[in-house]
Amino acid sequence: MINDTIAAISTAVGSSGISVIRLSGPQAFEIADRIFRGKTPVRDQKSHTIQYGRIISPETGETIDEVLLTKMESPRTYTREDVVEINSHGGYTIARTLLNMLYENGARPAEPGEFTRRAFMNGRIDLSQAEAVMDIIQARTDRVSRVAVKQLEGSISRKLEDIRERLIELLSGIEVNLDYPEYDAEEVTLAQAGETTKKIIGILDELIKSFSFGKLLREGMEAVIAGKPNVGKSSLMNRLARKNRSIVTDIPGTTRDIIEEYINIKGIPVKLVDTAGVRKTADRIEQLGVERSVQAIAGADLAIVLVEAGTLITDEDEAILKKVREEGKPYILCINKTDLIMDGSRLEKLKKDMPDAVFMSIAEDTGIDELEERIFRFAAENIHDMDNQVLVTNARHESQLKKAKAYLESVYAACQSGMTLDMVALDLKAALEELGKITGHHADEDVINAIFSRFCIGK
Repeated sequence: MINDTIAAISTAVGSSGISVIRLSGPQAFEIADRIFRGKTPVRDQKSHTIQYGRIISPETGETIDEVLLTKMESPRTYTREDVVEINSHGGYTIARTLLNMLYENGARPAEPGEFTRRAFMNGRIDLSQAEAVMDIIQARTDRVSRVAVKQLEGSISRKLEDIRERLIELLSGIEVNLDYPEYDAEEVTLAQAGETTKKIIGILDELIKSFSFGKLLREGMEAVIAGKPNVGKSSLMNRLARKNRSIVTDIPGTTRDIIEEYINIKGIPVKLVDTAGVRKTADRIEQLGVERSVQAIAGADLAIVLVEAGTLITDEDEAILKKVREEGKPYILCINKTDLIMDGSRLEKLKKDMPDAVFMSIAEDTGIDELEERIFRFAAENIHDMDNQVLVTNARHESQLKKAKAYLESVYAACQSGMTLDMVALDLKAALEELGKITGHHADEDVINAIFSRFCIGK
């Protein structure tokens, strides 16, 4: 039972049309009544209604602001506690003044993520759904947001609950055999355990495989644009970002530092990195830029290597490709400035000789769509029907799924070798515990604290 009442600003602090101050806990209505004056006292206001009123200083009687107050009685609230939300005028001063008044009248400051933590502690959502709340807040694309909303609605929870129910049913059957050995049903139970476990291992394996794409959706993919000076890297950056993010000139070596920009390619967040041209130079500042370019290649998920159509692959280009290959990085070779090749037959021959390359002219805006499609295909790999399948997007979830799968593989091996039921039961219980850590059935307090510490205050 949570006995205190918490308050926080739930909207971004700063100049805005409105600010929302949230109050949750057993004294929410009583505290609100101390500072709010409307047509009806908050305690008598009908639940899930809004009324207009004023915030009054209890000490001076001065009107602080005109507000709209929403009253929501438990358990039909986000936290399953009594909740009050005050919509005040936006701005740092008013919001902070109202919040301090709530603190002075019995509320305490909410900790990061404490409203969502109370929703979890009060059984409104499980731990995986709580993590989905943060994913929604941090989503960079519509696709990421849709996946996170599905997880908040319980897509992962329902899948795991179905698996847990099947394992619990199996474990119950085994324990009946252990408690009542006179029925001599061990061989049948082992056969059933092996068959059921094999099917569940297959389901877990599919969930684990989905993490490679789910991670890209959640965290984004880093793609570095590499090439020698003046090949069009900054122009490509600006074109993909659809804004002038990098300075573009005809002077080789204009870009001296790393420039980053998040872009959206078919719903996948991509951190695009524009680098300094890689070449030998006596300019110390440019040397530092080249060193950072090499580091960026090493840290990227994908390299986009630009070369000029007129010169094709020079020694400088070959040195960059060698570095990319040494780092084991997948790459897309892009042939830029095709508009400078006047001989159409020569261009066709180049395309035939280099079928894996993307031919483009950034100046004439050709080949960009093909590059975006290649980036998307690299990210999506072989995953289909992405909007309808259950995706694992959280590294913690993947880790627990792998641990559960390992225990179930031990169960399956035990069933195949004819080991005793008590050994099978131990690994089944361990698998259930690992799965339960995802949704919070068996989560450690330290894990729960770490998860909610990443939330913003007010959520």
